[in-house]
Amino acid sequence: MSRFRLRGRRRRNRAEARNERIPVGAIVPNLITSLAACAGITSISLSSEGRFLPALWALLFAAACDGIDGRVARLLKASSRLGAELDSLADFVNFGVAPAMFMYFWMTGGPTHVLDDGTVVSRQLVRIVLACSLYYAMCDCFRLARFNTMLEQPTLPYWKHFFTGVPAPGGCWMVLTPAILSIALEAKGRYPALATLLQNPTTGVFMLLAVGTLMASRIPTVSLKALKINRRYQLPIMAALLLVIAFMVANFWLALGTLGVLYIVTLPVSWLAFRRVKSKFESRGGLTSAPDKR
Repeated sequence: MSRFRLRGRRRRNRAEARNERIPVGAIVPNLITSLAACAGITSISLSSEGRFLPALWALLFAAACDGIDGRVARLLKASSRLGAELDSLADFVNFGVAPAMFMYFWMTGGPTHVLDDGTVVSRQLVRIVLACSLYYAMCDCFRLARFNTMLEQPTLPYWKHFFTGVPAPGGCWMVLTPAILSIALEAKGRYPALATLLQNPTTGVFMLLAVGTLMASRIPTVSLKALKINRRYQLPIMAALLLVIAFMVANFWLALGTLGVLYIVTLPVSWLAFRRVKSKFESRGGLTSAPDKR
């Protein structure tokens, strides 16, 4: 009789062991997210050394990893709560801490506190820039925390194509736009006065405060991945995208900075589009608004 009991226990142990096993592909999305976080930390290290162009490349790599990890998880059917939490923490590092520290070192001249044009940044201004950088990072943290708390809340139809506040990757892009344009202009040796103005701590402080506030706010911003286009506009849009690609091949950083400026300009357009969609929904007898969980 004891032999049968022992066999039953062995079968249960084997079944439990099988249930604890996961396919190797299930760790691929988390590995991509971890690579993104490593790239963000590397960007902080590079910017502290004054190597700003490699730091931007590291942030670009982090953004690319952030864009594909979720799609890889859905493709491999490996989505998990652990992966979602890891992605949120990586976003805070990549789009909150890393760009904040990049702007701090770039605007204050690093450890020497001397800018490229020879301007010496005072200690008081250095502290102000650090405070604004911390403000931006904390606004990004607040936005990600709000995202996590709103996952279970319902989304009304007219919020389907909009984010609540500026998304973290978009905020990172916006706040780094002055640095991207300045570095691109310096590389070409053109408009030195404009490049110096963009690196002015006053410009950077304004961007850190403004973009941080927009991320923490509840203003609607257009979600590009949720947009649909009319077939009649397919060819013109394809032509415009090919033109953008051509500009990026010719001068990548200048094109990226210009697109960042255009992204900033679209914020009022997003607000007007949201008001129009909301008014149509309410005119049809819709309920009161509730922000999108994103």
